[in-house]
Amino acid sequence: MARTTATSLKDVAEAAGVSVATVSRLLNGTLQLPPETRERIETAIRDLRYEPNPHARRLSRGRSDTIGLVVPDIANPFFATLVAAVEQEADKRGLSLSLHVTLNRPGREISYVTALARNHVDGLIFVTNHPDDGVLAGLINQTGKVVIVDEDVPDAVVPKLFCDNEEGGYLAGRHLAEHGHRRIVYIGGPQDMISTRRRYRGLERALLETGMPFEVTRYEGSFSVEFGREAARRFIAEGMPATAIFASSDEIAIGLVEVLRAQGVSIPDEISVVGFDDVGPLHLFSPSLTAIRQPVRALGERALALLLETNWQTSESLASEELLPVEIVVRHSVAPPAKP
Repeated sequence: MARTTATSLKDVAEAAGVSVATVSRLLNGTLQLPPETRERIETAIRDLRYEPNPHARRLSRGRSDTIGLVVPDIANPFFATLVAAVEQEADKRGLSLSLHVTLNRPGREISYVTALARNHVDGLIFVTNHPDDGVLAGLINQTGKVVIVDEDVPDAVVPKLFCDNEEGGYLAGRHLAEHGHRRIVYIGGPQDMISTRRRYRGLERALLETGMPFEVTRYEGSFSVEFGREAARRFIAEGMPATAIFASSDEIAIGLVEVLRAQGVSIPDEISVVGFDDVGPLHLFSPSLTAIRQPVRALGERALALLLETNWQTSESLASEELLPVEIVVRHSVAPPAKP
């Protein structure tokens, strides 16, 4: 009569005349047995057509060989590229990836972190795109093995990996200053985000180094195409109060250029523009956009390495912050001011 249920570890143990623990340890490679005993177990496995459950075996060794990745969005090219980089690095290391998309909603972030902590992933790479009121930081601190990437969760005491946002702002500011720009509009994300603050700080530092008077107007909202459109409409409505714009994300730059072009504002003849990220197709714009390039693939690869290499038993390892270098990609969207 054919078996109607899958063979269990207990079935194998009974057929071989040994304990379940003995079979389990043999399969896990943690037990040496006399040749006769080993042969009885292997014969029982063949005769009963037992197929070990790899997930259960991994859990019995105290790991799942699965990494959790939480991101705000995968439609955004920045996050899509980051996910692809983590996935490829995990594959190289023989690990699986559990991907969760939060739509940048705090409630979904909290539910995913809680669920992943229960589901026995070996660690979590976490990316947010909005400020935290402290709830998320507390949960991350309780969860254990978490690496925060791209944007900060300020009170979380875990390893953190960012691009060098301040250096990016500095490179943008220096490039604009070298072309004679002294009145600049900075279009940033939420004002409480680390990237918004540091990119502005770098921009300001570059302008201060010139020793010349300057004026920076700040428009801060969200890293989105729609906010880029809103900022462009505001800029035009205010009479174009600057000769250059530093748009601090690809998405903002796309919305900005869309409205400027529709309103007949010429780049760079009337307004110079520098973007940030350089993950989207900024080189295909007309004119192509100068931008600060983030090492997005390197962020993903290093995030996984950091998660696996961190000594989670020492407080020094947990309170670390690592910065990856950025570069400026000069194209055709910056020229000297058309007016003083």
